[in-house]
Amino acid sequence: MIKNRRKRRVIATAAALISLVLVVGAVVWVVQLSRIVETRFDGRRWAVPAAVYARPLEIYPGLQLAPERFEWELQLAGYRLEEPVTAAGGYRRDGGRFELIGREFTFADGFEAEKRLMVDFKNGRIQSLVLQPEGGTIDFVRLDPARIGSFHPLVHEDRIVIGASEVPALLAQTLIAVEDRNFYGHWGISPSGMLRALLADIRAGAVVQGGSTLTQQLVKNFFLTRERSISRKLREMAMALILEAQYSKEEILTAYINEVFLGQDGGRAIHGFALASQFYFRRDLRDMTTAQIATLVGMVKGPSLYNPRRHPQRGYDRRQTVLRIMFDQGVISQQEYINATDQPLTEVQPQVGGFNRFPAFVELVRRQLEKEYRPEDLRKQGLHIFTSLNPWVQQSAEKQLAATLQELDAGHKEAAIEAAAVITAHQTGEVLAVIGGRKARQPGFNRALDASRSIGSLIKPAIYLAALEKGYTLATPLEDRAVVVDQDNGGWRPQNYDHQEHGRVGLYQALAHSYNLATVRLGLEVGIENVLSTLTRLGHEPKVEAYPSVLLGAVAMSPLEVARIYQTIASAGFSLPLRSIREVTASDGTLLRRYALEVEQRFSSVPVYLLHHALTRVMSEGTARVAAVEKKQHFAGKTGTTNEKRDSWFAGYGGKHLAVVWLGNDDNYPIPYSGSGGALPVWAAIMEALQEESAAMVEPPEIEWQRIDPESLRPATIFNRGGTLLPFPSAAAPGRQGPFDREMRALENAVEGILQRVDEAMK
Repeated sequence: MIKNRRKRRVIATAAALISLVLVVGAVVWVVQLSRIVETRFDGRRWAVPAAVYARPLEIYPGLQLAPERFEWELQLAGYRLEEPVTAAGGYRRDGGRFELIGREFTFADGFEAEKRLMVDFKNGRIQSLVLQPEGGTIDFVRLDPARIGSFHPLVHEDRIVIGASEVPALLAQTLIAVEDRNFYGHWGISPSGMLRALLADIRAGAVVQGGSTLTQQLVKNFFLTRERSISRKLREMAMALILEAQYSKEEILTAYINEVFLGQDGGRAIHGFALASQFYFRRDLRDMTTAQIATLVGMVKGPSLYNPRRHPQRGYDRRQTVLRIMFDQGVISQQEYINATDQPLTEVQPQVGGFNRFPAFVELVRRQLEKEYRPEDLRKQGLHIFTSLNPWVQQSAEKQLAATLQELDAGHKEAAIEAAAVITAHQTGEVLAVIGGRKARQPGFNRALDASRSIGSLIKPAIYLAALEKGYTLATPLEDRAVVVDQDNGGWRPQNYDHQEHGRVGLYQALAHSYNLATVRLGLEVGIENVLSTLTRLGHEPKVEAYPSVLLGAVAMSPLEVARIYQTIASAGFSLPLRSIREVTASDGTLLRRYALEVEQRFSSVPVYLLHHALTRVMSEGTARVAAVEKKQHFAGKTGTTNEKRDSWFAGYGGKHLAVVWLGNDDNYPIPYSGSGGALPVWAAIMEALQEESAAMVEPPEIEWQRIDPESLRPATIFNRGGTLLPFPSAAAPGRQGPFDREMRALENAVEGILQRVDEAMK
């Protein structure tokens, strides 16, 4: 008996110790889970990736804009075609007339309310803007911009986070009615619901019901893996109880609405009802119809299974089931139920999506932002990045590059070459478009930023500008003859592209025809250090070693770096740092940074104007003349071809746009195109698609024009119609210098102007 008492005492003590250990362990476990819930839930609820926007479309009467382009821009910004127009983001078109409701939007300079507009087009221009329903005309409208990308964590998720006040009451009521009718009555778990699910599973012989509350579903999405085990289920239940104890029902429901997975868009996961409403219906969440809310709530049960685009019949049947539940639970009236069941499942086409629609441009934006913001700020703070991307320029450039490359490939059996392009507005320095590869919408190696390749003859404008600054003129004679340059490893013997010598030529001729021998001689006369100094002033930042081969482009640059150099030339010697960002605002619209235009004069106007004229000669009579045939526009630019045709370049500009195009192979294998045979046709196609205007640099008052005999490079008279007009600095103009001579020269210039007008009239 004593032994039994001792045995019972030992068992009781052991049981007490075990119970104590279990209780302590449970407490520790709960405390740990509580810390996890508090830390991760508070952090992730508001971890919103930065949103990147294109430039807004600004419209006004008289704007040259085709109706087709206007509709394309609307659709890119997520507008939907509907009849009638019922809510913000909708539009309808009747020929050249558009009715639309512009969405409200917070720009960097303030909030703009939604507005109903009537836009009339005539002859490729906006004829009038009328504000509805008042009927009054207005002078200017700025539409909300297209969202072109985001900066996300490594997890491929996207969402638009909304606050509790922004959750439509109908959505909240429907979600509770369908997914968790006792949401406001339980503490995170529902024993009766779990029991019903268990019985249903037993009867079906498979898992057919989940039995999870909205809180448990939120826990699974936030904290747990998809593992199916008893331990994971216990963690789920415990964390649901903790979540309910620490946060209000409103916070939990709002977090669920922001977090729930609702489908896949290529490489990104669609999370939350706010983003899903835009992805599936091109509507803001507040503008969703009863039928559309039912469709999205129905997808919670199986986003892939009930996807309205991939499985329309399943999606339709599921929506009808949800609508019936909404009616049975008193969420909607009988008439609302009847009306909703008759609605189409989805009437809009899928919006161009993915993480970043224009990955090469968004990568440029990211790199510029990382100089001022931490990566976690871009991924979590919900910043709004307003960029300079012009979607129409980007799309036109992509289309023309693809079409021209296809034409080029048709004549060769070689493997498809790679490509890159950068387009800027040279008057402002804003980057309008970036193409990082042949497959422009495919993320990966960004050749526009990272393909550092020899630029060949693209460097020549820096050499000629250095000479013009030192007093050379466009008519200065140069010797295009063989030259041997002494180097440590022996003599360097450059050659012309055609392996010919052209003798005595004018400076403008040497640049127009890209004569290597004349260029090397000129560079040596001016001094390689002076050439590299000019290159730096033009905008090239990396240090370049002063080897003679630099004079023929033995300098590696990316297309973006080339664009910086030619940007300074196109802007008449003013340095305008290339900008891809206009403003950055916080998630609440507070302006954080405005990237203002920065201008610095690096060169005086006269030598740059002379260089500009020489670059127009490249197009009219030099290596790029094939692009000027039967064209009324006059452009300026330079071809570039590296040794063995490893790279094909063209950089040039018109009245508004500067574009740099590169073609080549990533492995540096030769291609079958020179600069004029490869990159130039791509460049010309892009400029034609953009309806580019002629390049027109303001002529400095110190410029004087004289007709020069191309053979002798001496002044010609008005009777020598075989001569060519060239601009000169007034102080360095060749020929007569006396008072009478100046009067005669003025008379000759006047007569020349008359003759030019006669020639144009005859044409």
